[in-house]
Amino acid sequence: MTLSTIVSFNYAGYVGTMTSKDPATEAWKLLLELWWSERPPRFPAVAGEFGLSPMALGLLKSLEPGTELPMSTMAEWLFCDASNVTSMVDRLEARGLIERRDRPKDRRVKLLALTAEGEALRERALQRLHEPPEALASLSVADQRVLRDTLRRALSTGG
Repeated sequence: MTLSTIVSFNYAGYVGTMTSKDPATEAWKLLLELWWSERPPRFPAVAGEFGLSPMALGLLKSLEPGTELPMSTMAEWLFCDASNVTSMVDRLEARGLIERRDRPKDRRVKLLALTAEGEALRERALQRLHEPPEALASLSVADQRVLRDTLRRALSTGG
């Protein structure tokens, strides 16, 4: 299969015809279809493998090893209320995956940091998330490179 063949293939399992004349819209539709066609859906499935909710996996994914992040920032990044982050942090902290720390100059601000166990689990979960779906793995290496390089350029433009 070549990259040009992907354009006419709908990943829900049937051949579809794209009606948009805008290639950016068509490409976005195809990326979403590829994401949504995977069964079971990857993010919740991987979260479940590690005994996490999808939102808790998102929290761990957002915390870089060796850094601290205010809980309020995490709530913004996860598009949720701070109270939701608090309950997630309670569960993750009870499992020994993250810890809360006081900000040295303002103890009212709670910082989140991964523990060594949290870093290890995060790494294993990200490895699973980063495994390409069959639809991408079955492309030729040349097409995989074209797709990778195109997506890299799209991300570098601030998109």
